[in-house]
Amino acid sequence: MNPYTHIKKQDRQVYAALEGEEARQAEGLELIPSENYVSLAVREANFSILTNKYSEGYPGKRYYGGQKYTDIVENIARERAKKLFGAQYANVQTLGGANANIAMYFALLQPGDTVLGMDLSHGGHLTHGHPVTYLTKIFKFVRYKMKDADTGEIDYDEMRAVALREKPKIVLAGFSAYPRELDYAQFVSIARSVGAYAVMDIAHIAGLIAGHAVKNPFDYGFDIMTSTTHKTLRGPRGGLILTRESEELAKKIDRMVFPGLQGGPHMNNIAAKAVAFGEALKPSFKMYVKQILKNAKAMEGVFKAANIRLITGGTDNHLLLADVFGSMGITGKEAESVLDEVGITLNKNAIADDMRGPMDPSGIRFGTPAITTRGFKEKESARVAELMVETLHKRTDQKALKKIHVEVKSLCKRFPIPKSFA
Repeated sequence: MNPYTHIKKQDRQVYAALEGEEARQAEGLELIPSENYVSLAVREANFSILTNKYSEGYPGKRYYGGQKYTDIVENIARERAKKLFGAQYANVQTLGGANANIAMYFALLQPGDTVLGMDLSHGGHLTHGHPVTYLTKIFKFVRYKMKDADTGEIDYDEMRAVALREKPKIVLAGFSAYPRELDYAQFVSIARSVGAYAVMDIAHIAGLIAGHAVKNPFDYGFDIMTSTTHKTLRGPRGGLILTRESEELAKKIDRMVFPGLQGGPHMNNIAAKAVAFGEALKPSFKMYVKQILKNAKAMEGVFKAANIRLITGGTDNHLLLADVFGSMGITGKEAESVLDEVGITLNKNAIADDMRGPMDPSGIRFGTPAITTRGFKEKESARVAELMVETLHKRTDQKALKKIHVEVKSLCKRFPIPKSFA
């Protein structure tokens, strides 16, 4: 089925780009750990008739008329999100993970207040307080790091000392490139010791939490969780804010999302979230996320056998971070480029205390959500890792690279992108 028949007739330039991207995704292996494939049902919801409708406000309290069906859809999304994560309240209107974090900050903080978050070079996210973001002009961010990059152990003693000294209003857990599981009890203990909110950015591991493959921070007393709805959750690109039990906090967040920071929500996207949340509630989703972890471990084994240094020494989740510059003398940018040549997509990434710049760092970041969606198991995942290592070793051998690309295409043909999830 060609979903672009009308675009083909009306706009050949855009059609050509869409067709090109369809082919790229079909014929290549997606290893960027923040990307995944959605079902056709999610795609249909995302380009549905709801794209025409303004729905400023919340169900039962809209500013425009004609909201019968928008209220139904948003309530479905909220109830399914609450069930997935064990939350009392859910806001499904945020347009992305960054938006969710920004709304959370403005709901809980006053200008000048302090946030304790993970250092970007040790696995944190831009919105956790990197100096390039505008957030740092409004709030004060202090950071914690790993004690040992080869084990991934967080320096919780230093983190507690920083909290006692700086008195943050938010102690923020969560990451963008950290392959291990955090000690949630430590975070909550540190937050409570200074009267701070305990917040977890679960964007990367939301699906793993929803599928009970890793621990749920709410079980340890976190107040709020922010998230994207894509990545391991396998939904449309969007954001989500969950409140464990405080109605007061939930009201503050709702008021900050709208009217504080956003106008009318994208109801087509909320419908797609509702469909994706419904898929994540199925028993098959639990099997899927557990396979993500198995596949990541299979890839870990290959890189260790090849003596390529893995930051934190391996992985407990869906992603891995490899120091290719230190291990092989190739920069992250060069590795990303040559792997792209053979149809393997991942991203260059800084490693802990990287001496190289962010646009040409020492590491690469890759993960298993998308290939697991295609049906890869441990055997195929290990083979992908072997092909990655071979590509990096033979990066100047065009004949070898062409041979690897043929095998990548063959794997993709054997495991096509599924249209639906059982």
